[in-house]
Amino acid sequence: MARSISLCLFFFFFFISWIPKLTSSYPLSTKSRWIVDEKGQRVKLACVNWPAHLQPAVAEGLSKQPLDSISKKIVSMGFNCVRLTWPLDLMTNDTLAPNVTVKQSFERLNLFDDVLGIQTHNPKILNLPIFNAFQEVVSNLGQNGVMVILDNHLTTPGWCCSDNDLDAFFEYPNFDPVVWTKGLSKMATLFRNVTNVVGMSLRNEPRGTRDFPDLWFRYMPKGGEAVHAANPEVLVILSGIDFDTNLSFLRDRFFNVSFTNKLVFEQHWYSFSDGRDSWEKHNSNDFCSKIIEKVTHNGGFLLGRGFPLFLTEFGANLRSGDVSGNRYLNCLVAWAAENDLDWAVWALTGDYYLRTGQKHMVETFGVLDPNWKDVANSTYLQKLSGIQLPFRGPGLQSKNLLFHPSSGLCVTNNLSHNLPTLRLEQCRKAESLTFNPNEGILWSNKMCAEAPDAVGQKVKLGVGNKCSKLGQTSATHMHLSFKTTSNGPLLCLDVDEHDNSIVANPCKCLTMDASCDPASQWFKVL
Repeated sequence: MARSISLCLFFFFFFISWIPKLTSSYPLSTKSRWIVDEKGQRVKLACVNWPAHLQPAVAEGLSKQPLDSISKKIVSMGFNCVRLTWPLDLMTNDTLAPNVTVKQSFERLNLFDDVLGIQTHNPKILNLPIFNAFQEVVSNLGQNGVMVILDNHLTTPGWCCSDNDLDAFFEYPNFDPVVWTKGLSKMATLFRNVTNVVGMSLRNEPRGTRDFPDLWFRYMPKGGEAVHAANPEVLVILSGIDFDTNLSFLRDRFFNVSFTNKLVFEQHWYSFSDGRDSWEKHNSNDFCSKIIEKVTHNGGFLLGRGFPLFLTEFGANLRSGDVSGNRYLNCLVAWAAENDLDWAVWALTGDYYLRTGQKHMVETFGVLDPNWKDVANSTYLQKLSGIQLPFRGPGLQSKNLLFHPSSGLCVTNNLSHNLPTLRLEQCRKAESLTFNPNEGILWSNKMCAEAPDAVGQKVKLGVGNKCSKLGQTSATHMHLSFKTTSNGPLLCLDVDEHDNSIVANPCKCLTMDASCDPASQWFKVL
């Protein structure tokens, strides 16, 4: 106990010298299902995961680029938040955090090239204890206006996650709930006055053969209480079971905590959560509709009960033709936009210092290239940009939009031609469009969409009796279709990839057919 107290004081006195000063209205709290700032205005968390939980216990990438360059790159990509992972040993193993320097951590793993890289790019941290290096990352993010969620990812530094991990769930050999609670409390205390640390995620992906709700109810609230007692300013973020895909046990049974307006729930969703290659084997409309029902049952229902739901992990392979991943992402982005979710994509990582014994393994889900400077997939970032800004919430003037998940853009009018048409635009610049399914008319600035005269033509805007009715044709309700004549083909809104104009093409992949992708014809009414 004496060693733990001295460790905490050591960190505290070092810590107060570098607390970042931000001008934003922190701390954050909750207002029904929304996260809000000190003024009660909606704050949307659009985060990227930055791993710092692997064997070196140092934030990845610091041997490739200066810390400040990485922070600025995060901002330039449109993220306002980082979910920064950490191993419990960083707080509970007194021989690790205060006594092992960054240099020693890498040298004992034979990562000598990374030592040289850190000496080149981040010499300031090389001889710091690894926790102090962690502090430097948080501080620099704060100096760049980036919020931080501290995520307790696992117990011992390493890769995560599988069912047979010894720290998979409460009361497993390496997951002592008492030690975990003390570690959370210590971390919360050390970041108590750090304004850009806005939340703490209690444990990543609880799982295993014994991930029983009863154990969750026994221990998860205790972790939440420990964090709140140590740092009442931060959001307390609770994960579910089954790799954090399932919070359905809260449908019929809830729990009480002593604090209010700080509780957030988190959920994960990957394509493999729905079965390996399942998205490739099923029709996208049918499967997306089915999976959204499951995701809503397992966690989305909490929004309707007045709790924020934070999608803290999702992503796909950005470096290959990942058919299942691409189809799943279009469905997920549509769902995230419809519900205006807070989220954190996996991951920032270009590569890892050391993952499962392999040096500099490339993270195929990473938004950065292995050089930690260039964007791995600009199309993917464009897709995410569509859900980075809030659509509605306290203090915001809501705007009706027609969102195109595949591109991350929104439909707007194009008045530059003699005949007004529709095109895609960044959602923040798009004009308001309204569509009432019962009426079936798509309106923009008192003009309405007209059915084209032929396949492939641009959709024009008109007035009066020229309005054409559209229907939501597929199971996802994302195909908007009309007929040119009573006996004509069923035409759906589509995107001309050459100029992003909205055209009408034969509806595709409406049901059953798993061989095609309907993404260009998916439009979500917001």
